[in-house]
Amino acid sequence: MVTVLLSVLVAIVLLVVYVILIYNRLVGLRNRFRNAFAQIDVQLKRRYDLIPNLVETAKAYLKHEHETLEQVIQARNHALSAMKVAGDNPGNAMAMKSLAGAEAAVSGALLNLNAVMENYPDLKADQTMAQLSEELTSTENRVSFSRQAYNDEVMLYNTRRESFPDVLFAGLFGFSEAALWELAKPAEREAVKVSF
Repeated sequence: MVTVLLSVLVAIVLLVVYVILIYNRLVGLRNRFRNAFAQIDVQLKRRYDLIPNLVETAKAYLKHEHETLEQVIQARNHALSAMKVAGDNPGNAMAMKSLAGAEAAVSGALLNLNAVMENYPDLKADQTMAQLSEELTSTENRVSFSRQAYNDEVMLYNTRRESFPDVLFAGLFGFSEAALWELAKPAEREAVKVSF
């Protein structure tokens, strides 16, 4: 009787330890994808900070293109708001979709600004504009790298969460599926080319 009771007690302790290990592993993976999103956040904030400088530098040259400059700033402000929402809950599918859409609008506005600037050779030759362009291009590359790192971490988390036996406990402990950063339109998959 004592042996049976001791065996049951050992089995229960082992099961509890195993569940704790599963929980800790899922927490670690969730924290990794949240950290990866924080890296995107840093790069996007850098990008959003560069945009007003770019617009201010361009204003002197583009007095007749006020609407184009406003579109860039509006897209930037919308993306900044979407970033805050997504930052509160990285991995949330709706927040990530909204952020991806806002980012596409920023990229489109920057492309439109680039097209308008082609008509202003003095602006293209301006040293401040050249420096801002270089920084923006560098930041775009960093954002792309950060998005890839985020998606890699989300994939690891989701795979682990959906694997047996973790799937038995993930829902119980509140580990919901994390959303990848996906671009909805094929045209958005192309890199933004910034050259003023």
